Amino acid sequence: MPSPYRAIFAAPGTVSFSVAGFLGRMPLSMMGIGIVTMISQVTGRYGLAGALSATLAMSAAVLGPLVSRLVDRHGQRRVLRPVTLVSLAAAAGLLLCVQQKAPDWTLFVFTGVIGCVPSLGAMIRARWAEIYRGEERRLHTAYSWESIVDEVCFIFGPILSIGLSTAWFPEAGPLFAGAFLAVGAFWLTSQRATEPVPHPQRGTRGASALRSRGLQVLTLAFVATGAIFGSVDVVTVAFAEEQGHKAAASLVLAVYALGSGVAGAVFGLLHLKGEPSRRWLLGICAMAVSMIPLLLAGNLPLLAVALFVAGLSIAPTMVTTMALVEAHVPRTKLTEGMTWTGTGLAIGVALGSSAAGWVVDASGAEAGYVVPVVSGALAVAVGLLGHRRLRRPAPNREGQRERDDSGVGERQDGGQPVA
Repeated sequence: MPSPYRAIFAAPGTVSFSVAGFLGRMPLSMMGIGIVTMISQVTGRYGLAGALSATLAMSAAVLGPLVSRLVDRHGQRRVLRPVTLVSLAAAAGLLLCVQQKAPDWTLFVFTGVIGCVPSLGAMIRARWAEIYRGEERRLHTAYSWESIVDEVCFIFGPILSIGLSTAWFPEAGPLFAGAFLAVGAFWLTSQRATEPVPHPQRGTRGASALRSRGLQVLTLAFVATGAIFGSVDVVTVAFAEEQGHKAAASLVLAVYALGSGVAGAVFGLLHLKGEPSRRWLLGICAMAVSMIPLLLAGNLPLLAVALFVAGLSIAPTMVTTMALVEAHVPRTKLTEGMTWTGTGLAIGVALGSSAAGWVVDASGAEAGYVVPVVSGALAVAVGLLGHRRLRRPAPNREGQRERDDSGVGERQDGGQPVA
């Protein structure tokens, strides 16, 4: 491991919570695609599969920020354990309904409740921020490391989920996703030494982190970005099936994540200067342009190459986003702020996977790649219109007071002192 990455793990407990976070985030890449594979295996209805995946994403989008706000107020251990148990119970109900061929509405009910699953990625990043607050370079490396972990999850998650559901039994993918969630969440919450200090609600602190204008731009742009991810997943599974190699979809999607992971690893070694908002906008534009070649891929090998190139812009954009969230959101609401970007992605995944499912049913898999192309264009439009809000954090007295009290006088994005 290169020295900048070794350095961040010098702090006690960092290895353990990072590994726990890796296990707990595997369902992020396994559950949605696992539901799509399971339903398509059992019913052959991609429209229903996409709608259920969209329901899961939309539920997580609604419930995720609420869970994270409770975490900021009461601590990770007190909140994550009960909501994890609820999510696991709902997943068990969904698998039972599929096995027993229950009515469609029961599938939507249980899928919706699964969405209360906690955003472990935000929880882990909040721990890094607590440890390396004020140390811009180490925090940049830590966020890059977590982006690599995210992409490793997206490399192996679909392979496991699709592979288990196609080679063993249809419910196997979601079943193992639940097992990873249980181990990761309970192991993480057993590590109290690195848990961020909760901030009970006092006065105006109960207001949502989404009041930040910069966070609004990031979240809205990530809605369009999430539509890219959700539609690519659904269409790629359908495209692989049309080519007669459905199980190969997991390998193709793994290549997509591999491109992002490679870029994230290199990005974490760099010490970049200049405005993060400009790097973020460049990343959004690169993601949008990289979707166009997917329309021209006529076979799985070409599609894999196109997706690898497309993945190169993902992790750097995500890392820059976390730096911008820190600059625009008070410390007492950092977990919620990070979760809102995930909420934007989840809403986008819901819209993108649903739209892609219907397009595939109506016109075939190749036509489905129009959905990520349009989604990319929308992300660029949001980025261009909202870029000025990201160039400098909006005045925030609560955030200012927290920086003064902690003795930190520099912005976390490397800009000029704010105090």
